[in-house]
Amino acid sequence: MKILFIINPISGVGKQKLVEKSIESKLDKQKFEYSIAYTQKAKDAIDISKREAVNYDIIVAVGGDGTMNEVSQGLIKSQTALGIIPTGSGNGLARYLKIPLSIDKAILNINKLDIKLIDTVEINNYHFVNMAGVGFDGHISHKFAEHGKRGVYPYFKLSVKEFFKYKAKKYRIKIDGEKFKKRAFVISIANSSEYGFEAHIAPRAIIDDGLIDVTLIEKFPAHAAPNLGLKLFTKRIEKNKYTQLFRGKKITIKHKNPILGHMDGEPINFGKKLKIKIHEKSLRVIVGEKF
Repeated sequence: MKILFIINPISGVGKQKLVEKSIESKLDKQKFEYSIAYTQKAKDAIDISKREAVNYDIIVAVGGDGTMNEVSQGLIKSQTALGIIPTGSGNGLARYLKIPLSIDKAILNINKLDIKLIDTVEINNYHFVNMAGVGFDGHISHKFAEHGKRGVYPYFKLSVKEFFKYKAKKYRIKIDGEKFKKRAFVISIANSSEYGFEAHIAPRAIIDDGLIDVTLIEKFPAHAAPNLGLKLFTKRIEKNKYTQLFRGKKITIKHKNPILGHMDGEPINFGKKLKIKIHEKSLRVIVGEKF
């Protein structure tokens, strides 16, 4: 089988320097003939995966959730499987799919070739695999992209700083025909359950059930933040009184001003309307042994 590794050399915490050595020592050469491509700028991985999908059986994203998102966009509805070597900070999808966070173990996991079909989600002609959102997390995604420093601590520090400035916004929402208005601090649009860092924003989400999970967190007082955070990290976010969970196949979200959001952590300006729909079992992915 032919396998291509697409490596983002600046993603996450810099583990990419070790990848070539690990591929050479851990990849099963009796199963695979491999090549490596390095991205040089944003969106490179989309172009490479789209171009090379017809030439490879597996294309592996080496990087964080953003790199995984870009590589997956070239593989949706193709016969080429997505592999993941997680070297970012959050690694939300890799954690959900039980893919090891160690480079060596992630490559050994690829050798096992356990491939599943999973859903993908489309928003305004963009596609994502794991998580999208608007509101505070979308705001932070845009701010973090301008920040320069990467990693968990700079992200946390920026989030705390912006928390006291950010104001909840009023949205018009439609889920499978049901319309309502809500003032929301966060609206997460989830294919899997996890943001990353073991934070489960949509604990009931299943990545191949043909449904999109929506977690809406209403405006809440600052003193409620610790309890909300605790429930986020203990898979009990629905137990918080400021949280509502929804599910659907077709979702629309509108706001009077352009909506800043993110898809798999990458900042996007969606415009004033999000049109969201599920593509069932549209991506082949190598999953972890315990998934």
